Amino acid sequence: MKFFSRKNNTEKPANDLAQEKGSISSRLRNALKRTRSGLEDIFAGKREINAEFLEDLESSLIMADIGAQMTDEIIQSLTQSLNRNELKDIDSVKQALRTFLISSLEANAIESNISNTEKPHVIFVVGVNGVGKTTTIGKLANHFKKEGKRILLAAGDTYRAAAVEQLQIWGDRIDVPVIAQQTGADSASVIYDAIESARAKDIDIVIADTAGRLHNKDNLMEELAKIKRVASKLSDNAPHEVLLVLDAATGQNALSQMSEFHKAVDVTGLVLTKLDGTAKGGILISLAKQFPVDIKYIGVGEGIDDLKIFEAELFVDALIDF
Repeated sequence: MKFFSRKNNTEKPANDLAQEKGSISSRLRNALKRTRSGLEDIFAGKREINAEFLEDLESSLIMADIGAQMTDEIIQSLTQSLNRNELKDIDSVKQALRTFLISSLEANAIESNISNTEKPHVIFVVGVNGVGKTTTIGKLANHFKKEGKRILLAAGDTYRAAAVEQLQIWGDRIDVPVIAQQTGADSASVIYDAIESARAKDIDIVIADTAGRLHNKDNLMEELAKIKRVASKLSDNAPHEVLLVLDAATGQNALSQMSEFHKAVDVTGLVLTKLDGTAKGGILISLAKQFPVDIKYIGVGEGIDDLKIFEAELFVDALIDF
């Protein structure tokens, strides 16, 4: 597979950016339709804003998997506003809820910062089986390639022959080289070779797949930590990012996955996939509350361009139909 030449980065015109943002907003609203359904019922019609209304809102927030702790904080904040006579109607409640949620998420909404001086920028992608990890890697590589970056993929999931094959299919699809070895090869060796190859060929970004590890298997988590140590031998700062891919449909189980992976490899960013297939999209808010980790990307569909940079304001507006 051939390496491609770097494209020139040019700023998009303002009208193109506005159109793109509108498209993302529309896709996100559609993806969060099931999560939003319970909240839509609460905000429909003209109800009196009182304690009973807040109880119903509390139930809807929990059903959306926002989590008990965060829901309790939201209801406490709204109750205080109600006692100060600040909540006059449905619109004022939605505005107060919107402000609270955005402020809770903004600190976590930080885009990847790819250095132009330290090459390659190494990204590990981790997560349990079935969350869409390899697909996320393909979409992420496509995203960076469109920005003019030179990408190399490392097929570090050597336990499943299908995983290597799937990554190679993605590489062919988007014209990005893949470093791979036979099934059963040492995963750390594959990733080490990929980083060495990237350094020799002036590659900007290496994205490394890893085995779909079950978070309760200590030996596999230890192996992941080993891969990280091996990568650091080629660069003191490698990996520069460790992205944990979580399936939105797992709901509150995502919290335990996040906790275990963070202990093993110091997760730096989250990718939440399959938002379009679940009513539990609120788990992202729970994750932001409990872990000081950046939310990087969200999956809003099956298309190659349906991995979107996370923006707190767009997410909240889509969640509560603001």
